[in-house]
Amino acid sequence: MAAKISVMVVDDIRATRDNIRKLIEFHPEMSFAGEAGSAEEAIAKAGELQPDVILMDINMPGMDGIEATNVIAGENPGAIVIIMSVQGEQEYLRKAMVAGAKDYLTKPFTGDELVNAIRQVHANEQRRRKVINFGPKAAEPGKIITVFSTKGGVGKTTIAANLAVAIQQKTGERVGIVDADLQFGDIALFLNIMPRVTIAELVRESEGLDDKVLEGYLTAYGEGVRVLAAPLRPEQAEMVSAASIAAILKVMRAQFRYVIVDTTPSFSEQMLTVLDMSDLVLLVAALDLPTVKNVKLCMEILESLEYPQEKVRLVLNRAHSEGGMDIREAEECLRRKFAATLPSDGKTVVSSVNRGIPFVVSHPDTPVAQKVFALADTIADGGGLKQPEVHGVVGRLRRMFG
Repeated sequence: MAAKISVMVVDDIRATRDNIRKLIEFHPEMSFAGEAGSAEEAIAKAGELQPDVILMDINMPGMDGIEATNVIAGENPGAIVIIMSVQGEQEYLRKAMVAGAKDYLTKPFTGDELVNAIRQVHANEQRRRKVINFGPKAAEPGKIITVFSTKGGVGKTTIAANLAVAIQQKTGERVGIVDADLQFGDIALFLNIMPRVTIAELVRESEGLDDKVLEGYLTAYGEGVRVLAAPLRPEQAEMVSAASIAAILKVMRAQFRYVIVDTTPSFSEQMLTVLDMSDLVLLVAALDLPTVKNVKLCMEILESLEYPQEKVRLVLNRAHSEGGMDIREAEECLRRKFAATLPSDGKTVVSSVNRGIPFVVSHPDTPVAQKVFALADTIADGGGLKQPEVHGVVGRLRRMFG
């Protein structure tokens, strides 16, 4: 039988503590660990009682709940704090997350909202401990893998979301996702997660950004994937500068073995920063003339930036679509072989997107999922993709003079 979730309640109003206690005792999977009427009392009892979850009111006489959360998080790293407050403003949420809180409930909340929040943060913490409790953090920095194209609608987000989950499943390592499509990013939608904070709020912390601050802005997916979501509103994209992107990726690289970056189809200053910092760029193409034309132009720009060929790999999505162009024709036009090809499977992919479940999870045995797993294997084995041999005149010239 699973151990009960022990809950401590911190609130300066006795009636609130009593009501929550009755609610907790009503649910058989939870137990009431104790209560405190002030922040100072909460700090002392947190160390003594070691509850699984602490419900912390934000407004109390003397020390407030955010300061108490910060102290408790420092003294008891395993403590899970949920902040309760009548204030629902973004600034209070941001301060709570930076202090170490795992969730934020705005009063008045329903009993179901409270119980679901307790269950969710406890489950997330259990998964997090399983994933990261492997011993000391490796000194080797993580790999940044960017999914890019200069043509929209080619499946960048689909590939980024499924590849991140596939790599985590294959390796058991922590995988981070950065949604750098700053105006219209959809990674959260593709994974069916609801981020409370995004990269737009995180950039305010970029000067003092470290792993502790970063963790408060990541949204969990599954046992080992953490998502830094795109801004909720297009106009918030202006807040995210290239320097902020660089600072975020630097910390992400130190915290995750693999960092997958979804992008927007442009060569903005932010995108150039992402591309410069990437260890591997997966350049996505499709079998239609406009996409092939744009990808060819993209490759010329990347070559002018002096990116080595081993850094940029072509990935063909919807490889068997009926459109009058075959793979050989596309390769001849691009003068490069595709390093990976993902078959067309509209039924599986569209269903996956609409349900918010990656197809590597919902349909792992389909050909398209198996191709993504193979791509994940290749990246995990060598940190990159083997350059395919180029045949024909171009290939012969390279072998003669290369």
